[in-house]
Amino acid sequence: MLWIKSENRYKQNLFSQSLKSKKNKLMQTTLNYIDEHKQRFVEELFELLKIPSISADSAYKNEVLKCADLVAEHLKNAGADNVEICQTKGYPVVFGEKILDKNLPTVLVYGHYDVQPPDPLDEWKKPPFEPYIEKTEIHPSGAIFARGSADDKGQFFMHLKAFEAMMKTNSLPCNVKFILEGEEEVGSANLGTFVNENREKLACDCIVISDTHIYSNEQPTVTSGLRGLSYVEVEVEGPSIDLHSGLYGGAVPNPIHVLSRMIAKLIDENGHIMIDGFYDNVQEVSAEERAEMNRLKDDPEKFKKSIGLKGIEGEKGYTTLERTSIRPTLDCNGIWGGYIGEGAKTVIPSKAFAKISMRLVPYQTPEEITEKFTKHFEKIAPDNVKVKVTPHHGGMPYVLPTDTKEFIAAKKAMESAFGKEVLPFRGGGSIPITAMFEKILGAKSVLMGFGLDSDAIHSPNEHYGLFNFYKGIESVPLFFRNYAG
Repeated sequence: MLWIKSENRYKQNLFSQSLKSKKNKLMQTTLNYIDEHKQRFVEELFELLKIPSISADSAYKNEVLKCADLVAEHLKNAGADNVEICQTKGYPVVFGEKILDKNLPTVLVYGHYDVQPPDPLDEWKKPPFEPYIEKTEIHPSGAIFARGSADDKGQFFMHLKAFEAMMKTNSLPCNVKFILEGEEEVGSANLGTFVNENREKLACDCIVISDTHIYSNEQPTVTSGLRGLSYVEVEVEGPSIDLHSGLYGGAVPNPIHVLSRMIAKLIDENGHIMIDGFYDNVQEVSAEERAEMNRLKDDPEKFKKSIGLKGIEGEKGYTTLERTSIRPTLDCNGIWGGYIGEGAKTVIPSKAFAKISMRLVPYQTPEEITEKFTKHFEKIAPDNVKVKVTPHHGGMPYVLPTDTKEFIAAKKAMESAFGKEVLPFRGGGSIPITAMFEKILGAKSVLMGFGLDSDAIHSPNEHYGLFNFYKGIESVPLFFRNYAG
């Protein structure tokens, strides 16, 4: 009997080794395919980047729709089935899938094909929708310069090309679905409804989102969390009409002055937000987790130099890495009022306005923080003005534990592609759809982005490194193999 058991174990080991060898050969074939076609991949991405799919400006409606058509065409050409351009109340969602076997796990890939407006145009080296490659200090092998190159056309296109490579080499190890929207840059207003109405169509075991960045090319990371968001607009009204500053100056409240003083009172000299109850539900991160985060070796001098600053500031007692990830923030994003045209107009304005964003951490919610902000702002307003707070969009914080199957599969995939240890990284931005996906579809999102925080997304001269683009295409098939088991 012992001999039989030993023989069975021997056969099982041989089978396991044979299976592993077969998988490795398939993976190498896939990587070879990627290497052979990478120049074509860039050329095809250029065609996508030439389309000004600006969702925020209705003047570009036809261009956004044209971009959706091209994305659908790429999905079909890559080998996806049931490719659809699904209509919503806004711009369409492009869907496609490849179901090999219902018993296999299913990965849902999310991306967005809309882009930010390119303004200010005079700060671009070349037109924003005429992509070109240029070498930089950070990207010595070259970077693709164009609006949408890093956010998010270049990143979701990696998935389409990786999928193509797996299909062409018969190495796709599990089912895959794609959901590519055209309204992310305007708040994804219709995506929640679409997902809710198409739960069965979008049913999956995990979601992959490449709309984040790594810490650096020397230190790759997988994003393990994002902050939430509460965004408001405030209005301060003084006199019922604009007044002559000579006749009334010094005798009436100036709404711009009042608003400026009110904003200044929202944060103290230690970077502490002064809103009543703001920190009530903030998750306190353990010393062990903070130590793990700071393995990324925060470099204050490099940080200052990268954005042209002489000095940094923030909440006392925390590193820059911690301030931009595990701590909540409040920032004035814009302030205006009165006359801002050419020349002079001596008025005391009737109203002044500002837009304010607050980044949230677990376990804060946008509803809670918006309510607390509103009450506090009304409380600190002087009696001689009227104030109004208008909530805009918001989103929940999101954390993917580092011991989950999804995170581990991404970490191992990127370690294979980069040949380096991959660390967890808590991002400071917000992707509200992550919490929505988990609530409706019951699936975790793995945030496997490949851009850099220096890629100037939302700014002039946005770019995406060729090194990062290719590493992303290499990493995706490895993630699929790791996740499928």
